[in-house]
Formats: sequence, structure tokens, C-alpha cells
Amino acid sequence: MTGATPPVIEVAGLKKHFPIRKGLLRRAAGFVYAVDGVSFSVAEGETLGLVGESGCGKSTVARAVLRLVEPTAGSIHVDGTDITRLSKAELRTYRRQMQMVFQDPFSSLNPRMTAGAIVREPLEVHRVATGRAAEERTAELFEQVGLRAGQMRNFPHQFSGGQRQRISIARALALNPRLIVGDEPVSALDVSIQAQVINLLMDLQREKRLSYLFIAHDLAVVEHISHRVAVMYLGKIVEYADKKTLFRDPRHPYTEALLSAVPVPDPTVKRTKRLLQGDVPSPVNPPSGCAFHTRCPLVEAHCKVEAPSLRDVGGGHLVSCHLQPGA
Repeated sequence: MTGATPPVIEVAGLKKHFPIRKGLLRRAAGFVYAVDGVSFSVAEGETLGLVGESGCGKSTVARAVLRLVEPTAGSIHVDGTDITRLSKAELRTYRRQMQMVFQDPFSSLNPRMTAGAIVREPLEVHRVATGRAAEERTAELFEQVGLRAGQMRNFPHQFSGGQRQRISIARALALNPRLIVGDEPVSALDVSIQAQVINLLMDLQREKRLSYLFIAHDLAVVEHISHRVAVMYLGKIVEYADKKTLFRDPRHPYTEALLSAVPVPDPTVKRTKRLLQGDVPSPVNPPSGCAFHTRCPLVEAHCKVEAPSLRDVGGGHLVSCHLQPGA
């Protein structure tokens, strides 16, 4: 699943299973299959949008990719090196290349630190700059994200939500990373502020050739910022294609249902919504066969028994569905 340029990060067969511990001895009585065999890549200067319902495993993918949680299985290659087996000391170098922007810009910032100290901290921790050099670099980062250097002495509560997210972006940029993982980075913001932050991210990408793994449930935002899109359902990727192909010709029934629910800003346009029946199955006890078969309107007998693999149905468009030609 690589693009035209070598991937900055390549993930293969990533799994994260959380044990359910019970009893006095805290033995594992089962597992939550949060991520169950996810593969993708992100090239330099590219944005991969990762979408799906709440609870499908998007945020766990983000944290596992950065090794904020340890993967159960799979590999994560950064510039050709598998970082899943590196020690904490060996991983330190790669920490500088991968940064994260969290969903809530208030809880992800230390309320006891000034905005300048928050942005300056990565420079000092990684010994990139100290003293006056760190101060000048911090002021430069504030200017890059649309804030004034004079605001460096303010505390997080003195900023608006959009400004706090700009501080988070400045902190992520401090070490000149190659990949930024955005875990719902605009979902907590007003719509008008969302547009400003998205445009800021796109401007920074063009200027610095940044790569983004952009996690969201808002498909309109994903369509605006992404080059390719991966659709997740119950811990697995069920469809993977470039943005234009996926939004013009979705092949998986789940993707079709997601797209049909996106509001159209034109009252004269009418389209049929494909409402899904039932609830998302529990990741503790996922269904046999295709995980989507319990809600799929096109389900057939073999869908309940045999799990479909993610296969190319033409032009790099990958679909995990028995009903697709070639898949």
C-alpha cells in the first residue's frame, strides 16, 4: 500500500489486544480486539485519512503507531527501520520524527505551564536548543501557527479552543518531525475554527513536506485534507483508496452507508440514506466471518463463515468484501 514516493511510515499487520483481567490473580479471561491486523503506509508530503465509527479502533491505531501503547503484533517501519522491537533508549531518536496532536486541546496542555514553556519543552528534553536559542525557536513556532510571540507568557486557560490547538500544533512542530498523527484534532472546535486549523495544517504540509495520519469521523473534513482514505470497522480496514475514488465510487457497504449520512449543503439535492440496522458488535467477541455481516444489507451465507481479505479491485482500490469482483 505504498505511494509513488518511499513511505515515511509503513504499518503491516498491526494488532492491539487488551487483556480483560479477572479474579484475585488478575488472569486474562479474554481480550478486547481493538486493532486486529491493520496495514497502511504514508508517503512524504501525504495525508492518509483514517475514518470510522466511534470505537472502531482509530485512536488505538494512532497510539500504537507512536508506541504510546505497545502493539500486540505487527510491524511499524519508519524510514525502513522496524521500531516495534526497539528499546526505549533506541526509540528516542524516532520520537523526534513522529509527533501527535490530540483531540482535546485543553486536557492535552499542562495548565500549570505557560504556552511558551509547553512549546519549548520538547526542545529542552531532546537537547535541541536551550536558553536564548530555545526562546527564539519557540517565538518562531508561535508565528508559524498564527500566534503572537507576546502570547508565550500566557497560560492555556487564557486562549480560545482554536488557539490552544495551534499551541498543540506548534509543540508538535518543535522537533521538525516528518510525521504528525492527528487524533480527531478539530472535532472539539467550532466549524469556522475547524476550517482555520485545517487550512493551517495544509499550509504547513506544503511548506515542510509533512506527512499526516489524520484520524476523524467527519468525512467532509477528511475529504478536504486527505490524499488517501482508509475506512475502519471493528479493528480492521475494510476499504482503502485515493480520496477521489473512494468518495466517487465506494465499494464496501459500510463505506456506502457512511457516505450516505454526510449532509449535503444544498436543499435541492436529495439522496437516499442507507441506514444500518443494529449496533456495532463488541470487540470482545467479534462476529465470525466478515465482521460487518451482522449489519450488512447485502449479507450472504458465506459472509457469516469466511472472513474476506483486503484485495485490489482495480487501480489500487482495496476492498474487504466477498461481493466485489476480484475480492
